[in-house]
Amino acid sequence: MSMLSAESLALIDKEIAKYPADQRQSAVMSALRIAQVEKGWLSTETMDFVAHYLGMQPIAVYEVATFYNMYNIKPVGKHKLCVCTNLPCKLMGADEIADRLKKKLGIEFGETTEDKQFTLVEGECMGACGDAPLLLVNNHRMESFLNEEKIDALLDELKNK
Repeated sequence: MSMLSAESLALIDKEIAKYPADQRQSAVMSALRIAQVEKGWLSTETMDFVAHYLGMQPIAVYEVATFYNMYNIKPVGKHKLCVCTNLPCKLMGADEIADRLKKKLGIEFGETTEDKQFTLVEGECMGACGDAPLLLVNNHRMESFLNEEKIDALLDELKNK
């Protein structure tokens, strides 16, 4: 029995096909992303499965998963909110946005709400400095030009999902 669904394996196979046959390990980042979408986070067992599937040593997969902050190597809430706190975002109010989120959610960076709905993390530059301050929702949706009203509306929207 597979650790991932047939649908996820088909997506990984599409990524593998982009590389020469002897370089299937080049699809590791995509494979981890696909696995995380299905599982919600990357357990050691999931990373081991990806390593085996790609013909890699597990340590090589762990190195990728722990280097990039887009991978969750421990369980996170349904909605992971990653606030950019690099200088351009800081200058545009990221600290105030982070404080608002912490207050509304009752958690600090690196924590998850008791109901497992939200995890709040601090992020590195997301390459959209002109849209500061900003955050990523579940690594797939960017929210920019944030202010208190936008934060409140975003949290209300996500709570109702």
